[in-house]
Parts: sequence; structure tokens; C-alpha cells
Amino acid sequence: MKTTKDRILNVLDILGKLIIIVIMAFPFLWMISASFQTLQETIAVPPTLIPGQFNFDNFKEVFKTVNVWQYLRNSLIVCTCVVFLQYLIIVPAAYSLAKIDYKAKPLMFALVMVGQMIPMQITFLPIYFMFSKANLMDTYTALIVPFISNPFGIFLLRQYFMQVPSEVIEAAKLDDASDIKIMFKIMMPMVKSALVTIGLLSFISNWNGYFWPLIMTNKDAFRTLPIGIALLKDADSLQRWNVIMAGNLLLVLPMLLLYILASKKIRNAFVYSGIK
Repeated sequence: MKTTKDRILNVLDILGKLIIIVIMAFPFLWMISASFQTLQETIAVPPTLIPGQFNFDNFKEVFKTVNVWQYLRNSLIVCTCVVFLQYLIIVPAAYSLAKIDYKAKPLMFALVMVGQMIPMQITFLPIYFMFSKANLMDTYTALIVPFISNPFGIFLLRQYFMQVPSEVIEAAKLDDASDIKIMFKIMMPMVKSALVTIGLLSFISNWNGYFWPLIMTNKDAFRTLPIGIALLKDADSLQRWNVIMAGNLLLVLPMLLLYILASKKIRNAFVYSGIK
């Protein structure tokens, strides 16, 4: 039976969580609301979360101001290629670390862990000089190749592969199945949740990337959607927050829908691999 003290603590716990949720959700809710407001409503004090009248002209203005379809195409090309090439690298790497014994295995796993600990920002400058000397600026290659290795993806997939019974692999080898066939025909179908999770997180990370596409491209022909949306701030001396928020909503909405659709698989992947 709960005491009065326990009830008070439960109430305080719920109130604390609600306060945190409100603090974190308010900017996002305001962005959605402002994307349908007029300019006067967005700069009003105090701010409002309910538009006086839903204004869809903000979205039309976004498409008039920047070439959204071109930036969207570039983002889709870059993100899709990054995810596909990551799969080609992380699946064999994770399989070798989980199910194949060789002398350099501890060293390889240590390098993967080091790759997780080193901030990516440290590598930006040498990679920039390398691609600049190779005349690969303003190309899709410069936007894709630096991100095709994913240490976290290798680690997560390794944890998943280690859960697969070794007897399954031994039975496949008795049927003369090669390691490549075992990886792609047996192991990958058994770890769909992990693959979806890695692909989704990688896709979202590259979709939201701003700094790297900005410094590696000078032409709109190769720039991605976040840079295109950022141009809305420079299009007019007066910051049209209603149009800017409409652009941000267009940028965020696809990723939000993807996350909602795949959130269950993400939770299952972390629970199954023993990661909390």
C-alpha cells in the first residue's frame, strides 16, 4: 500500500516529466504553428500556438524563393548513397568481428571503438584538404565518401550478430555456403530491426547535415535541402519567420514521419542487442 510520501513523490515525478516535455516540445510546436501564421502573428508578444487563420501561402513562398525540388533531389541522392554504401561496409565488418576468428580481431574492434570516440569535427579539415587537392569539390563524391564508414553501425550490428546461434552458421557451412552467402542470405534477414535502425539514423544524420555540404559545395547544383532552407534567411532584409518556419517544417516532416514509422524497430534493436 502506497504511503502519503510515495504519492507525493509520484506526483512530483509526473510534474517534473511534464515540465521537461513542455520545455522540449514548445519550440517544435511553435515552429509548426508559425509555419501557418502571418508575419505579424509570428513576431507578436507573447507568442501564440494557435494561428488566427491558417495561412498556406507561406509554403508557396518557400517554393518561390528557393528551388526546393533541386535541393530535395540532392539530399535524397546523398543520403540514399551513404546508407547503401554503409551497408556494404558495416555488414562484412560486423560479421567478421562477431563470427570469424583471426589474430587482428581485437585490434580491429579496438579501432572501431576508437572511431566512435573521435569527434567527426576533428577529421573535417584534413578531409577537406584531401578532396580539394583531388579536385572533388562541388561533387556528390565529396558529400558521400566521408560518411560511408559508420563505427556505431558496426558496433550495433556486431552485438546483433553475436545473438545469432553459431549452430545456424555451422549448418549453412555444411551446405557449402560461403561467408558472403551466409551474411546476405542468412544473417541479414535475421537482423532486419538493426539494419533498419542503422539506416534510419544514418539517413536522418545526413539529411540534417549542414556544415559539410556548405563547405564542400559552392554551386546550388550539389547543395542539399538544409542549405536551401537556410537561404530563406538571406532572401530578405526582414526576417520572415513565418516563411522560414514553413521551410523548416518541410525539412523536418519527412524525417519525423520516417522515425514514427520505424520507432518500434529502433526500440527492438537496442533491446535485443542489450544496449540500454
